[in-house]
Amino acid sequence: MKTAFIFPGQGSQSIGMGKDFYDNSSLAQAMIEEASDVLGWDMKPLLFEPNERLEQTQYTQPAIFLVGAIAHALYKERVSETPVFTLGHSLGEFLSLHATGALPLREGLALVHTRGKLMMEACAKEAVGMMAVLGLEDIDVESICTRARDGGKRVWPANYNSTGQIVVAGIKEDLAALEGVFKEAGAKRALLLAMSVASHCPLLESVGEPLLASMQGALSPTFTAPVVSNVTAKTYQSKEEALSLLKEQLTMPVKYKQSIEAFDVHVECYVEFGGAVLKGLNRRISQKPTYAITDMASLDQAVEAQQ
Repeated sequence: MKTAFIFPGQGSQSIGMGKDFYDNSSLAQAMIEEASDVLGWDMKPLLFEPNERLEQTQYTQPAIFLVGAIAHALYKERVSETPVFTLGHSLGEFLSLHATGALPLREGLALVHTRGKLMMEACAKEAVGMMAVLGLEDIDVESICTRARDGGKRVWPANYNSTGQIVVAGIKEDLAALEGVFKEAGAKRALLLAMSVASHCPLLESVGEPLLASMQGALSPTFTAPVVSNVTAKTYQSKEEALSLLKEQLTMPVKYKQSIEAFDVHVECYVEFGGAVLKGLNRRISQKPTYAITDMASLDQAVEAQQ
């Protein structure tokens, strides 16, 4: 089948993620041990035991990266195919690069940990947040944010997730002030999310140069498949483009919905690695099936679908 590989970002984490892989696969065990060695702490308690660190972005990002990489590695053990394209949501774009061979596991883990730390530091001086807005057209959310900025508030559309679902980022107080405005405009819900950073907006401008410096040595020029950029909703396949676009991704909205709409005609199915968040979004965008690999049973189902 013509398959696209997709990778979730922050918000897909949960205690116990990857546990079934670890319990049933020596490859998963080896990858978790390797990640622990790279990062300098034992990944097993972070992934498998109740803790507060999993919600802190400098730990969230390597945890999601690791579990997605494990799911992808286990799938590739059993299915030999080159995807039509890879696509990740926010942090997931780094996993997209990993799946094409452009970002090795060790380098990827270190890079996304650094990215998380830089993002946390950039947002530490102010109370920031993100808000999910459900039931409004894109243009309505954009107009409300523009008017709010004209009035001195700092809020921006951050994630175009699916039809009628946009996440807005900015100063938490400013977001809270817009809750009623979104509902008056017809939103079914306007809900502040449990986020410690404000992703994909100008509040992360200071992260760009240090992240670029870290990416220079981590990324390889080898791409086995095209990657769809969150920034442009177009494909790229070179290290130079990756460096530029991933820096820009920090302050620009994620065009996930637009990406699926642009390339859906080229695929017969999607395989999501390490989570099922994108499977839920895809139901609202595409008629094609999405197989989400979160444990060994769902791995079997995804493999069977390709045979």
